[in-house]
Amino acid sequence: METAQARLKRLAMRSWRRGTKEMDLILGPYSDAHLSGMDEGSLQRYDSLLNENDQDLYQWVSGQGKGPAEFASLLQHIIKHTKTR
Repeated sequence: METAQARLKRLAMRSWRRGTKEMDLILGPYSDAHLSGMDEGSLQRYDSLLNENDQDLYQWVSGQGKGPAEFASLLQHIIKHTKTR
């Protein structure tokens, strides 16, 4: 069983070590700022989001495409964080 601390480390690592530098620079800082404050449901959603293809993720966070409804609020939060940092 994965501990809470190990889970946060795994999610942070997956956020910073994506397939593209663009997504590293979007998800890495987002994870540093928000992972520790997320509730269980948010962590599960974020973990699922990390399974998505980087090209798709970039389209969604850059506004070039619309992401799945299940990620809508999370994507908006990531977009807001990216624009304000």
